[in-house]
Amino acid sequence: MIPTDTRAGAALRRGLLLALVAVGAMTLGGQPSTVRAQTLAPHQTLARSIYQQIVEINTVTATGDTLEAAQAMAGRLKAAGFDDADVRVLSPAPRKGNLVARLRGTGSRRPILLLAHIDVVAASASDWTAEPFKLVEKDGYFYGRGVGDNKFMASALVANLIRYKQEGFRPDRDLIVVLETDEEILDADSMGIRWLLANHRDLIDAEFALNEGGGVGLLNGKPLTNSLQTSEKVSQSFQLQVRNAGGHSALPSRDNAIYRLADALAKLARFDFPVQLNDTTREFFRRSADVVDPELGKDMRAAIAAQPDPAALARLSNSPRFNAQLRTTCVATMLGGGHAVNALPQTARATVNCRVLPGQPIDEVHRTLMQVVADSQIAVTRVGDAVLSPPSPLNPEILRAVERLTAEFWPGIPVIPTMSGGATDGSYLRNAGIPTYGHSGLAGDINDNRAHGKDERVLVKSYFDGLEYLYRLVKALSSGG
Repeated sequence: MIPTDTRAGAALRRGLLLALVAVGAMTLGGQPSTVRAQTLAPHQTLARSIYQQIVEINTVTATGDTLEAAQAMAGRLKAAGFDDADVRVLSPAPRKGNLVARLRGTGSRRPILLLAHIDVVAASASDWTAEPFKLVEKDGYFYGRGVGDNKFMASALVANLIRYKQEGFRPDRDLIVVLETDEEILDADSMGIRWLLANHRDLIDAEFALNEGGGVGLLNGKPLTNSLQTSEKVSQSFQLQVRNAGGHSALPSRDNAIYRLADALAKLARFDFPVQLNDTTREFFRRSADVVDPELGKDMRAAIAAQPDPAALARLSNSPRFNAQLRTTCVATMLGGGHAVNALPQTARATVNCRVLPGQPIDEVHRTLMQVVADSQIAVTRVGDAVLSPPSPLNPEILRAVERLTAEFWPGIPVIPTMSGGATDGSYLRNAGIPTYGHSGLAGDINDNRAHGKDERVLVKSYFDGLEYLYRLVKALSSGG
């Protein structure tokens, strides 16, 4: 619905009042102050309201209620004039909800799928300086669990779909917004995107999808890069376990399960998988080399040369961020063993989580771990089955639109294809034949990533910039480019 003159007048009066009482806004490095000098436009006010509503619904994957969140967002869309047939809340189990909403276009091209997950990881209020399930705005930031991962994108997609409806925009292809559950556990129980693909593929089938996984990197407030995620590593865990006869702790033997496991983990800590670059990571280093410190840029160029420089590779490997782009990684994440303080351990075990390069066989990683451990008394077994995910090809239409808008929003920064070290539900879409691109337009400090952590936060300015960026990007991709 288009706002009436009365509403517009009221909004203007509210804006003038806020401007009169607001103190001068202070900025540092281009970042916003706590007090904004300008009032919000009506579509921004709507988006902020939706953002607050969805952040304040507890959607922790194991204990929260994504069905409530899906129903709340459906209510917003229906209130904006969407037909019931185009707003579907699909619930495979109690407290589990998925929203599928469609803005119908001319149908001259296949739909775009706009994906965001609405479940979040747990947050302990005693650890936070703000209430995690309240949207708190202070010091130029929005705080709250999920404000970045991934309720920014969920609220922006819903708000923008309403904005298109209000404007009477008719795209040349349907726009399908999917808010899904259980992404934080990679949909292990098939309640989210896997369930939708298996049971409602017709509702979500699309030419390609936009998903989380790529954003704008800031350093000291300065935009550096805008990333376009085209692939992601494969997550596969292994368990290392030692069994032993044990005995009384008063009679220790050298064959100790905990010591044996510790030796194996020490070997793993010193081991690096070989460097293996692919099209995405080569392009990542090539484009990044122009915007980083000159010495670092020199190393990046040397790493992708026909004859890579081992010293440059070693220096890049010292950075966890760049090391993850160079190779498969495996790291110990959980440890346990023993059964009594006065008994020799009968078992010792560790969980090792590997992030495997796309295309590298899991069997090969398994064999490598066994060779590194080099101990027949340590069983190395898989924990679950990895979801293999082929890279999505660089789509020229998407790349053109992203580069054009990046130049307008953040002049002078490059668009960089990336491979995500983390996993998203984009892997399921890629396997289902729907190319998926991680790209949000949300800007954040590369050294202050608080997703899944304490005091998760998003710059207020970044939220509204990202909101507008996604609005214009999706419009460009659905109106002939």
